[in-house]
Amino acid sequence: MRTILKSKVKGAVAWKGSELSKDDSWIYYLSEKTITTLENALHYVQKQGLKAPNFNKEDFPISELNEEIAYFNNELENGRGFLLIRGLPIEKYTDEEVSIIYYGLGLHMGIPVTQNAKGDLLGNVKNINTTGAENLRVYQTNTHLPYHTDLSDVVGLLSLRKAKSGGLSSLASSATLYNEILEKHPEYIGLLYRPYYIDHLGIENSQGTTPIFSYYKGKLSCRYMREYIESGQKKQGFPLSKVELEAFDLIDSILHDENIRIDMMLEPGDIQFANNNTVLHSRTLFEDYEEPERRRHLLRLWLTMPNSRELAPEFSTRSGIEKALVK
Repeated sequence: MRTILKSKVKGAVAWKGSELSKDDSWIYYLSEKTITTLENALHYVQKQGLKAPNFNKEDFPISELNEEIAYFNNELENGRGFLLIRGLPIEKYTDEEVSIIYYGLGLHMGIPVTQNAKGDLLGNVKNINTTGAENLRVYQTNTHLPYHTDLSDVVGLLSLRKAKSGGLSSLASSATLYNEILEKHPEYIGLLYRPYYIDHLGIENSQGTTPIFSYYKGKLSCRYMREYIESGQKKQGFPLSKVELEAFDLIDSILHDENIRIDMMLEPGDIQFANNNTVLHSRTLFEDYEEPERRRHLLRLWLTMPNSRELAPEFSTRSGIEKALVK
């Protein structure tokens, strides 16, 4: 039986952007010692003739950073659910070297999982929306990316280059979203616990459904991908009803509230990690440079985390999709 949480979520996970914008406590600045440790591990990988993502955790030795990595993982699961790591001197490295550092760090935080049917473990987020290109996902264009969650425990983005203008990264707390709905429109809460069909590039999980919210073993989790839910429901012959569309419209209006969300520009070298169960993310429209080598480019990781929460059986989209992607 599903449990519906009827009280507000409290703690660090229920943050508001208007509060976080007043300080930078959510930004973690790398020390020179940490950077040196990462560079030494980079050189160790290079001496073996390896490249990302074709090496293992043991090939990138950074045991000196165990305490920092434990802090990252705890903050992602038990804190705000996101962090921005700043200070990597990206101008010192080639793109290939940056990818080794980033992927190596990811290996020590969790287990990288595939992001698409091609089996990519290290994704490239950039605008390739050129004439003749078909079947592109939104992250491969320069258009606005609606608020959503991905299908892994954690999503990571490292900025190689930013756009000519625009392209802000935006985050919102799903706990705060829940609190707002519970306070102002509690009549929609029950609808958001019911299972919805989800269509993710033709890949479905074993049940074929997932709720928006799930409360299990003391933790509230969220899974929201409106475009894929609307598509999945339609394909199954159950298009969203008027009241369901109203509930989804309410979600979108809350997430776009400037007091709820926090916007940030990912500068070259910045690394952002977010817990997909507790944080929704978006990106604004951007204008790119004409020269391909100057265009906005981010590296993406999907990670399964060692300290991740246990999810309810009906909230199993993540594992189902990952198994399907691996095949």
